[in-house]
Amino acid sequence: MGKVVIMDHPLIQHKIGYIRRKDTGTKDFRQTISEIAMLICYEATRDLQLQDVEIETPICKAKVKELKGRKLCVVPILRAGLGMVDGMLTLIPAAKVGHIGLYRDPETLAPVEYYCKMPADITEREIFVVDPMLATGGSSSAAITMLKKRGCKHIHFMCIIAAPEGIKKLQADHPDIDIFIGAVDEKLNEHGYIVPGLGDAGDRIFGTK
Repeated sequence: MGKVVIMDHPLIQHKIGYIRRKDTGTKDFRQTISEIAMLICYEATRDLQLQDVEIETPICKAKVKELKGRKLCVVPILRAGLGMVDGMLTLIPAAKVGHIGLYRDPETLAPVEYYCKMPADITEREIFVVDPMLATGGSSSAAITMLKKRGCKHIHFMCIIAAPEGIKKLQADHPDIDIFIGAVDEKLNEHGYIVPGLGDAGDRIFGTK
């Protein structure tokens, strides 16, 4: 059974409070999203396995720790997920980046794939699917399903703000996935926006309306 980890770090909470403000401009919003992603990534990678390797320091030979086994891959859900990639790559610069594009069918409201590009060895990697907002959970669940259909087994999900409805759906559809969340909000409104939330993350990251 996957776990749900809600961040309690003061820096994460402070920065989330800053991006919630409607008068935070595009440049500062984008920068802070990246910083929050980096801090959540620090916590989300806590359980990665290590191995001992022997190296030479300027003084002598020594045993040190390095990451063991599977390499990492960051998979943003387009387009807002792109805002979290740079912050994560600051911590794990050797990670590959895959991309998943989804849109919601206006009649059925079901997520439809329009783009998917992954590293050739994606099934061998530890995958972090990222999207700033977990609202209904439809897109996130669909993205993880797409990865599983391609043979991926080691998948985690990271978001900055989540609604209880989205967490519930993701846990129901993918009970094996670890979910890392910056803050859990009150609910979704009738338009599917998180309350109190921060508005449309993609528009605020890229300066579009």
